[in-house]
Amino acid sequence: MPRYVMVIDQSRCIGCMACVAACKRENDVPMEHFRTRVVEMVRGEFPQLRTEMRSELCNHCDHAPCVSICPTGASHKEKDGTVQIDRKRCVGCKACITACPYDVRYIHPEHGWADKCSFCQHRLNEKKEPACVATCIGRSRRFGDLDDPESEVSHLLRENSWRVLKPEVGTQPHVYYINQFPRKS
Repeated sequence: MPRYVMVIDQSRCIGCMACVAACKRENDVPMEHFRTRVVEMVRGEFPQLRTEMRSELCNHCDHAPCVSICPTGASHKEKDGTVQIDRKRCVGCKACITACPYDVRYIHPEHGWADKCSFCQHRLNEKKEPACVATCIGRSRRFGDLDDPESEVSHLLRENSWRVLKPEVGTQPHVYYINQFPRKS
């Protein structure tokens, strides 16, 4: 069984938002909500400023607080390492939204269930990569099996220093960032 992860190379993101548009179209995401977003980060002091585009989405954590808090088991972990939502079991209580340290879940306004990035599980079942990865013109997003030492994501993580968002919360996320701003000392 694979263990899926995403590696995002911040130096390659041009902020075109193709990933956001592809995700919205592929997953029928309501206009006012997002399963993935691109945030512009500006650091430094004038005149030495640096701008970076950071893609944010569900981190499909090993220790996902959204899973442990879900009263119905709708939020659950699959054997492939992804965190998924069983819409039939979701009661829309918002516990998972409150528990997520990455603020990447929302309640679908029409259907009332929690929603978030699923790494396009329906596409994975068809042996396709997530829509955001397939659409990324800068090849900023890479997706694959971390347990396969020959996979592109394994190579990228071996050959680059990497970070995860909010490591201090202990979720052990499966979204890794390379070529990101260095941390402030």
